[in-house]
Amino acid sequence: MNRLPVRHLLALVLALSCVLSQPGTASATVYAQIEGTGSTWSELIVQQWIADVDANGMKVVYTGGGSSKGRKDFSQSSTDFAISEIPYQGTDEQGQSDTSNGREYAYLPIVAGGTAFTYQLKIGNDLVRNLRLSGETIAKIFTNKITNWNDPAITADNNGRAFPSLPITPVVRSDGSGTTAQFTTWMDKEHPGIWRPFFGQSGLTSYYPREGRAVGQAGSDQVMNTIAGFAGNGTIGYVEYSYPVNKDYPVVKVLNKAGYFVEPTQYNVAVALTKAKINKDKSSQLYLTQILDGVYRNVDPRAYPISSYSYMVIPTGAADQRMTTAKRQTLADFLYYSLCAGQTKAGPYGYSPLPLNLVQAGFEQISKLKTADRDVDLTDRDVRSCNNPTFDGKNLNKNQLAAIAPQPAACDKVGEGPCGTATGTNEPSTDGGGGTDPEGDGDGSGNGDGGGGKPGDGSGRAGTPGAPGAPDAGSGPPVIDPATGEVVGASTTGSGDEAIYATPTELAAGRAGDRTPFRWLVMAEILALVLLPGLYVAALRRRRSAGGAR
Repeated sequence: MNRLPVRHLLALVLALSCVLSQPGTASATVYAQIEGTGSTWSELIVQQWIADVDANGMKVVYTGGGSSKGRKDFSQSSTDFAISEIPYQGTDEQGQSDTSNGREYAYLPIVAGGTAFTYQLKIGNDLVRNLRLSGETIAKIFTNKITNWNDPAITADNNGRAFPSLPITPVVRSDGSGTTAQFTTWMDKEHPGIWRPFFGQSGLTSYYPREGRAVGQAGSDQVMNTIAGFAGNGTIGYVEYSYPVNKDYPVVKVLNKAGYFVEPTQYNVAVALTKAKINKDKSSQLYLTQILDGVYRNVDPRAYPISSYSYMVIPTGAADQRMTTAKRQTLADFLYYSLCAGQTKAGPYGYSPLPLNLVQAGFEQISKLKTADRDVDLTDRDVRSCNNPTFDGKNLNKNQLAAIAPQPAACDKVGEGPCGTATGTNEPSTDGGGGTDPEGDGDGSGNGDGGGGKPGDGSGRAGTPGAPGAPDAGSGPPVIDPATGEVVGASTTGSGDEAIYATPTELAAGRAGDRTPFRWLVMAEILALVLLPGLYVAALRRRRSAGGAR
């Protein structure tokens, strides 16, 4: 029997020992499918994150159904997580129990956004795309105090522009909805004299009371489809801004406390939420939940009043019967992606990325999964590896997105306009100037010489937006591009003293165990390189021996 030369065997042993000695080779990360229900307000971005992580072996199933359903399913231990715009209420407005039923949990913020009012209103065959409404007018529309699009209050909000006589049909949610809860919380806080007589009591509701011409639809997608449908002329409803953005449909510009009509772009939401108060009591079950009074009354001209966060409800009990190490690992890595690289997709999808303080707090909540199960691996989990557009590398306490948010166009001010540019495009309405830091300590200011949008022609067709002005060489402050945050006309070459941002970490790319498949491939190549020459030589010897025997 022919044997491999000793030198080949030694090379094989050395090669295998080098590969196998690398950390994490013993076993790859083990994942198991996790399932959740809840918010449709958040669903579009959550589904995108799910598609992103699928290639890494994480199987996440999310079916929406509304925040109320999500909280209830979680309390019955029929899901592994829930997503909701509001926390458990203890007892809901219908007198039903709204608790976790003893299941241990924690709230974790996942994304920010604005509740938008999308509508279908036509003049002739042309869709009006630049409608403006005050908060009072909106509240009266959804409580049946304003029932026709030619109402004088609507005309006044649009600076004298009158609309045809057409009945208004509010489209509201028929299911238990966090979007409804956020909308009615805002009405209860800001317009109690309108909301409370209609509702019959103070406070929010997840189940919108339908009266008059109002129609109900389950889920944000069905609200959007009803409004954009063939028979939708005259309708108006409330959804997260992502829905009209993804359907290329207009939204109402809402009047803020500074006297400007604004839509919920990622910039205007980021500015508004600088005034949000977050429960910081770590001993409270309401840790990280939001108080939005300051958001509703934010006097910054860029602030969108009905801005808020959405939360994931995660299981934290060590004895949770649904949870295994593999499920907790999947949940932890899915959340890590969502809080970090996933936030870069928030803006393009019609949401707004979370600021640093909430991302850091989210990491603390994820750590509770390891507290429940020590086999959950949370190595390489640091906020510095997050690629988040709100982070400022020089000042981690500053929201960079809010700092570069552009000022609204002059034609968006009460008594001016309305602007001729279309809404629902996910682009800021601006005269070309950059933003100013909402706390007064930022460097996002800028002035441009670009003109504002040309006035609309009364049909609702979009006018032509003004172009940002380029700065004169060596004079005046820089002009900031509102879509990128970069200085217009500036060189992209680093000067050596800019803020340094950490390299983005996608999913669990830094985890040693996830490199295991590649190491096995290396091992196979090494085996081929070591064994094939010896086998070839042995085959030649056998052939020569056989030839000599003839």
